[in-house]
Amino acid sequence: MIQEKKYKIALIGYRLSSGGSDRVMARLSVFFEQNNIEVHNIIVVDEVSYTYSGKLVNLGLLKDETNGFFNKFKRLKALRSYLNQNNFDYIIDFRFRTKPIQELIISRFIYNTKVIFTVHSYLIDHYMPNNSWLTNRIYDNSFAVVSLTEKMTKLINEKHQLKNVVTIANPINSEEIDLLKNFPIDLDFQFIIAVGQYENPIKQFDKLIATYSKSDLPEKNIHLVIVGDGDKNSLEQPMKEFSVEDKVHLLGYQDNPFQFISKAMFLVLCSENEGMPNVLIESLACETPVIAFDCNSGPSEIITNDNGILVENQNWEQLKVAMERLISNYDLYLHFKSNAKKSISKFEIDSIGKQWLDLLKIK
Repeated sequence: MIQEKKYKIALIGYRLSSGGSDRVMARLSVFFEQNNIEVHNIIVVDEVSYTYSGKLVNLGLLKDETNGFFNKFKRLKALRSYLNQNNFDYIIDFRFRTKPIQELIISRFIYNTKVIFTVHSYLIDHYMPNNSWLTNRIYDNSFAVVSLTEKMTKLINEKHQLKNVVTIANPINSEEIDLLKNFPIDLDFQFIIAVGQYENPIKQFDKLIATYSKSDLPEKNIHLVIVGDGDKNSLEQPMKEFSVEDKVHLLGYQDNPFQFISKAMFLVLCSENEGMPNVLIESLACETPVIAFDCNSGPSEIITNDNGILVENQNWEQLKVAMERLISNYDLYLHFKSNAKKSISKFEIDSIGKQWLDLLKIK
């Protein structure tokens, strides 16, 4: 009997903790290994909290306090050496790529097999140089560029005329979330929730606090919980300014955000920009309805009339009205809640994973 080839893939990311693209990398590592693919997870920052499968190669352990030129060169050399020692069939790169010259060097001289670059934000300049000539030099030899939404794919094609861009959404693993969401929490009040990095201006949590304070939710004793890492000082000032210190709770980074999301009445996403926000899909997997701005990419491909409310982009008054509506209209709330989980079946890891296998031409 002829034995089928066992494929070998290197997944390269910044870390396996806290970030949305990091969680996608972790989930795909599990899926690939379950499909008889040898997986090597290569990270450049020493942070690991997500469940992953395969071998871990932690280049973050080589990083010193200076993070200077010679230290970066040392890590690049270690990466090149590791890739050369292993005969990978594919490299999948999940990193932000904001340093064009460095990325040109990596794409041309470090990576040594078929490469797939992922783009996780509508702000594509975080991944591709604004200069199209340079972008093409980095990406034109790649096997594929994977974006998360059709809108992102259209933007990349219009701006840089790349010929190898495909659309594959972020995956969700409902079975994993079902195991994690039932852990108890130490909050004895009703609350709504937002999730993201505190000081990231794109998340606009300061404006969310202001909008929450002007709504009737505080009067109804419905609190606002914000989960995420970062400096709390950036949000404590608006909490004081709008006199909601006793109603807004900054819980910091949580290894298991699902135990909080599943207990929330609904989740609010008020970002200025997104790619395909994992947190919306994860909230719906927790059977928690969602409210989100219709920002340039992401929410409109997730939210339907059966699982939440899509608000005109950056219309804070409409966001306030939507929050009040979902609190006051219990029938609507129950409708959203009962349909939440089944509404995101197309994002399940088995479905998204098959799209990856098809792209990789792995049967």
